[in-house]
Amino acid sequence: MAGFILVAVAAGRAARADDAIPLINGKDLSGWKIVGKKGAESNWQFGTAALDPDDSIKLKVTGPGTDLVSPDKNVNLSSEQEFGDCTVETEFMVSKGSNSGIKLENIYEIQIYDSFGVIKPGITDCGAVYDEKAPSMNACKPPGEWQTLLIEFQAPRFDESGKKTANAKFIRVVLNGKTVQKNVEIAHGTNVSRNAKEHPTGGIYLQGDHGAVAFRNFKVTPATAQIPRDHPTNTLNNGTTTSNGINISK
Repeated sequence: MAGFILVAVAAGRAARADDAIPLINGKDLSGWKIVGKKGAESNWQFGTAALDPDDSIKLKVTGPGTDLVSPDKNVNLSSEQEFGDCTVETEFMVSKGSNSGIKLENIYEIQIYDSFGVIKPGITDCGAVYDEKAPSMNACKPPGEWQTLLIEFQAPRFDESGKKTANAKFIRVVLNGKTVQKNVEIAHGTNVSRNAKEHPTGGIYLQGDHGAVAFRNFKVTPATAQIPRDHPTNTLNNGTTTSNGINISK
């Protein structure tokens, strides 16, 4: 029987809604691990998130619900499941002045920040490829409101020896229905992960140590296909991977 290898096709092209994997179960942190300070305890909670009326730099849980809520500065989380090419979709809420982020493969960050009202967003504002490329516009809503985020990510490529042959790329980042990043290649991890070792797959990282944030409807859709190891692969002009000329992107 021919061996199989996992061939990552361009992010989004093979992703289908029915392949989406929910990463937040609405009741506990199963499937997540704490990263950061050794021995730190998690204060991530589940319920209905809202801006704290007594302290606008915090969020609070106002009742039962399935939102994943960090009311204040907290520990960071990383998914136990690893992904390469994928589409991440979620809704998030931040408090006034809060700072968070989602890191693909634990090292490539899309910034989440209270940038509401900023006239010219920079490389640390919401929707930025953190510390690398500013969003093309400010699409942020006020703190305390739910916002939508979609990230289409293409993982770095490596040859059989482990040598990197292509950089990671953010194919598209959409914040509240507005495309704020498109085809942004990144040659290394962002900010503190700049010198981190790169891999073809990695966990999804949620930053909790910079401020209050909440997430809901968090799902990841892998864009992968399996083909036999002894089948040659080709790339069409549009970047679609094929097996012996057969389009496998659908």
